[in-house]
Amino acid sequence: MNNTKTLFEKRKRLVPNGLGVFSPASAVTAKGAIVTDADGRQMIDFAGGIGVVNAGHCPDPVVTAIQEQASKLIHTCFNVAIYDAYLDLAEKLVDLFPHGKSGTKVMLNNSGAESVENAIKIARQATGRPAVLCYSGGFHGRTMMAMTLTSKVGYKSGCGPYVPEVYRLPYPYYGPELAQLFDEDTFVKQQIKELEHFFSAYVPADQIACVIVEVVQGEGGFNVLSKSYLQELREICTRHGILLVLDEVQTGFGRTGEWAGYQHYDVIPDLSTWAKSMGSGMPIGCVIGKAAIMDAAAPGTIGGTYPGNPICAAASLATINYMESIDINSLGRKVGDIIKKRFLHLQQLFPDIISDVRGLGAMMAIEMKREGNSLHTLVKEVIQRCNQKGLILISAGLHGNVIRVLCPLVISEHELVSGLDILEEALKESFTHMTSLEAV
Repeated sequence: MNNTKTLFEKRKRLVPNGLGVFSPASAVTAKGAIVTDADGRQMIDFAGGIGVVNAGHCPDPVVTAIQEQASKLIHTCFNVAIYDAYLDLAEKLVDLFPHGKSGTKVMLNNSGAESVENAIKIARQATGRPAVLCYSGGFHGRTMMAMTLTSKVGYKSGCGPYVPEVYRLPYPYYGPELAQLFDEDTFVKQQIKELEHFFSAYVPADQIACVIVEVVQGEGGFNVLSKSYLQELREICTRHGILLVLDEVQTGFGRTGEWAGYQHYDVIPDLSTWAKSMGSGMPIGCVIGKAAIMDAAAPGTIGGTYPGNPICAAASLATINYMESIDINSLGRKVGDIIKKRFLHLQQLFPDIISDVRGLGAMMAIEMKREGNSLHTLVKEVIQRCNQKGLILISAGLHGNVIRVLCPLVISEHELVSGLDILEEALKESFTHMTSLEAV
């Protein structure tokens, strides 16, 4: 009996279609980088719960912390009765991500989308301005403000009207096509000129509360922000009193080879948003920011019933301590080097369909380039074949034509190479199949 098939049939009967299916996999247990599915198959995990388990599935110190905390205190609401778990985690986050010499404060919440929603509320109150500037290809969540900021129309179709006073610019990724036309310095100067033109032609700078941007786009396809652009943006924001918000929900906690993606850029944001791997799968996120900016939010305008839940906070603190003990950032760099080397090899094998290899640290992806809909079809077929061979894989990109890797950073080299071998085999089979169909 195919238990995974039975589960999907049950899912179809009980769960609305709007809750998408990104992979044909199931899960019963998981440890490290291996997921055991409903049919007893051991699957190498290259999705990591969409970048949530950088420290691996069910790390022992985190499981212990959850069990111990659950036996003592599950919930009070931090607004009703305060507790150590929230404050200890906040203190740890301030130590890791100081947002300036004048002090840093933290608000905990339940997810990346909540982090974004609250960051925008804080920015608007701190500046007294309404407008928010974001970028094409960005993904910031599915709640109303976060969905408005999100660029991928498939995630927001039919959900409008959207939040007003949100404006969008092209994301400044200096990719291979642009590199054939001009150098990066020229590209950045053009992008900054477009930003300054925006202030003149669309919304004046003194009406913009904040700019929010991912240093590496997640759902957008792992496009990497130009370093000099972000540095210029930091200066422009400071000059005009605009707050710089960096979305680190997917890039944080070792994924790029540093605790924060922005640490590669030599900038400090005014506010930053976090979630995913900070809790090893427990629902927790946060906004971290300069103390004066965080304190600009009026009492009661941010928060909720569950933010900083004791069990989630205990799991997050245990996760971060465990990450420190295993040097998660060095693991991110090591895993990223192996993936990048193999992806460049795949690009040499398939120059007609792989147009780009990109990413930062272990946040690596390959972009497929084919005419018409075949690129999206090819990626879906690769994911299906990988699943059949024992590899969980997911896609990304505005057109679904990007294969990304978000494996746990504790993955063994043998598991990582085995997964990459499966991906290469699936690519060869899918390309051969697609070519044979096109020849008919």
